[in-house]
Amino acid sequence: MDAAAIDRAALEAAELPAYPGIALAAVTLVADAATAADAARVLLAADALGFDSEAKPTFAKGEASTGPHLVQLATDDRVWLFPTSLAAGLPVLKAVLESTQVRKAGFGLGNDRSQLQTRFGIALANVVDLGERLRGPGHRGTVGAKIAVAHFFGQRLQKSKKIGTSNWAAPRLSEAQMRYAANDAHVALRIYREWLKTQPTASSRPGEGVS
Repeated sequence: MDAAAIDRAALEAAELPAYPGIALAAVTLVADAATAADAARVLLAADALGFDSEAKPTFAKGEASTGPHLVQLATDDRVWLFPTSLAAGLPVLKAVLESTQVRKAGFGLGNDRSQLQTRFGIALANVVDLGERLRGPGHRGTVGAKIAVAHFFGQRLQKSKKIGTSNWAAPRLSEAQMRYAANDAHVALRIYREWLKTQPTASSRPGEGVS
């Protein structure tokens, strides 16, 4: 299906089966050097990854965000969650996110780019913002993951506002938080794979047509 043909209103109104998401058993929290080394080995060998981040919400007027507090990177069958308060994972994040050989795909990555640069000196490279790519010519705004899942998979991506606005800086994440965060990154990679099928061959080569 062509991205330009996305009918947002129809997809939002449709009764669709739930998107199952990735199993919690396939999600790894990067909390120590050994886990970070394992993550680096797999992530740096990938051709593409799903990418997202989460930040503790701000409520007071004028309060600046201290995020991202969690960064998620997904392969086709696994997801790694990197709490940015833990030093063990930061060198891996920098290596992967700055790699020009590994493509990172996600939705609405403008804030991720600026926050990672400001807080950790990480300069994102070889990134595809699917929200921009999927909106099609003549459309305003961006396409979100919910619409993309409905479009490509005919399923409904359930995103809890309560979980999305929870404390991502907490020292211990709940299972609900881990599932939510993991799915954000994993579904981005799945949609990226589907989107590539609609593109000219050149678009699949790392470094081309990305920001």
